[in-house]
Amino acid sequence: MKVKYLFVLALLAGCQKEKTPTEATVIAPEKKTEIMLVKEEKFLKTDTISISEGDETSKNNYMLAHLLNQKADKDSIITQQYQLDFYQDQAKTVSSKITIEGYQKGSEWGASYGLSSTADKKSSFIHVSFGYPACGYTQNNYLYYLKNKGLQLVYEWDTMSDSGWGSWVEFTAPTGKSETNSFYCKRVAFEPEDDNEDMGTATHSDSIVFQFKNQHWTKQLLTAEGKTYFEKKMSFNEFHKIQ
Repeated sequence: MKVKYLFVLALLAGCQKEKTPTEATVIAPEKKTEIMLVKEEKFLKTDTISISEGDETSKNNYMLAHLLNQKADKDSIITQQYQLDFYQDQAKTVSSKITIEGYQKGSEWGASYGLSSTADKKSSFIHVSFGYPACGYTQNNYLYYLKNKGLQLVYEWDTMSDSGWGSWVEFTAPTGKSETNSFYCKRVAFEPEDDNEDMGTATHSDSIVFQFKNQHWTKQLLTAEGKTYFEKKMSFNEFHKIQ
């Protein structure tokens, strides 16, 4: 009997359904979409610069001057940083950044095509100026060369004039051509005599030649930097008659 019962118990144990181990639930990681926000550069202010073409103003070409930064030193001299955006046919073409020291409140922008006021309006040169619009204030000047989408700051200088006296830069280039491979410039100054306001001294300095090589403008000083190579005393009327 004991053997019989043991046999039955063994059969019952063998007939029980084998329990499968509990399967671990695999949870796929949640896909998170990262939204990348494009950070727009913030400008302190923006000025529109019209470009003059002789007596007219270009309708489709202009510039935007964005003020990036402004700070004052211990002497309250203000330095500004600008980004200049150039637009051709109302489309942004290229940008340039400049730093202006000695900012005067009320300063204004100006721009014109060519190396002089009589230059061809199809010139690739753009003369940009910035300063307070009154006699006796320094003006910052920048000569850019914009060809297709290529931009180069060719030369940078300052000017100051007051009732016919002062200091400025004169450019000389072949006439009758919208494009040139070389040109010259020199600094001209005309200062009054201490005891005679009708007489003054004209000086020339910093004669420079610019040449276009390998799609880039180069400059070379022809005279010692900052040294006068021409000087002549003359009357106020005589000086402005020959200018």
